[in-house]
Amino acid sequence: MAEGRVIQGEALAVAGSLAPGSIDLVYLDPPFASGRTHAAPSRDGADGMRAFSDRWEDGLEGYLAWFVPVLAAVREILRPTGSLYVHLDWRACHYVKVELDRLFGRECFLNHIVWLYGLGGSSPRYWPRKHDDILWYSREPDGHWFRPAMIPATSARMRGQEKKAPDYWDIPALNNMARERVGYPTQKPEALLERIIASSCPPGGTVADLFAGSGTTAAVAARLGRRFVVSDASPQAIEAIMARLAGTSAKVTMPS
Repeated sequence: MAEGRVIQGEALAVAGSLAPGSIDLVYLDPPFASGRTHAAPSRDGADGMRAFSDRWEDGLEGYLAWFVPVLAAVREILRPTGSLYVHLDWRACHYVKVELDRLFGRECFLNHIVWLYGLGGSSPRYWPRKHDDILWYSREPDGHWFRPAMIPATSARMRGQEKKAPDYWDIPALNNMARERVGYPTQKPEALLERIIASSCPPGGTVADLFAGSGTTAAVAARLGRRFVVSDASPQAIEAIMARLAGTSAKVTMPS
């Protein structure tokens, strides 16, 4: 049975409360510096509107001033064999990578993963934006635990065999009718988190997500038998996470 903690609190404070070197994998899906408020009704309508603001005083500079201390705190809670995945998009990815290179060291940068999701609109003025960016860093140079996902090979030479998944992941985003949708803005699909957790957190290890939102990380970690620590500053997010975990066998605690 997987065990987990669900904490309501700001990411920096929660990271500071965790023991140094205690986490195998951190996945962060923070605000993207989009400059808008994201909102979605709950699935059953009972909890009203679930929303969060992604507006920042001083724009991108204000966003980085808030987020970089979180990244520094996250580095301290990773085990020597641990790693960090930071999920962003075109707005802040390149700026955050510079800060991660400074905090972790360029030698700890492993991959710039592109998540191809396909949904969304199209502008007549630029190429349609149909992917997110995920930056992957190890805590120590080449010291991370890794068990790569395997996918069917498509070449004639390897027909019928499997190959290591590349650094572009064609995983569908959630549509409005998806069974796993819980009515939370920016919810990510379980298939995406399953690839990250299964490949970068050892069996029995611990996953942390400090912007847990809809609870996808917790739900997938529980299903895969990993321990988890997830947090969010929003009471609505905590409600969504606990409701989602109620359908699993995970033993969950909520520190006061």
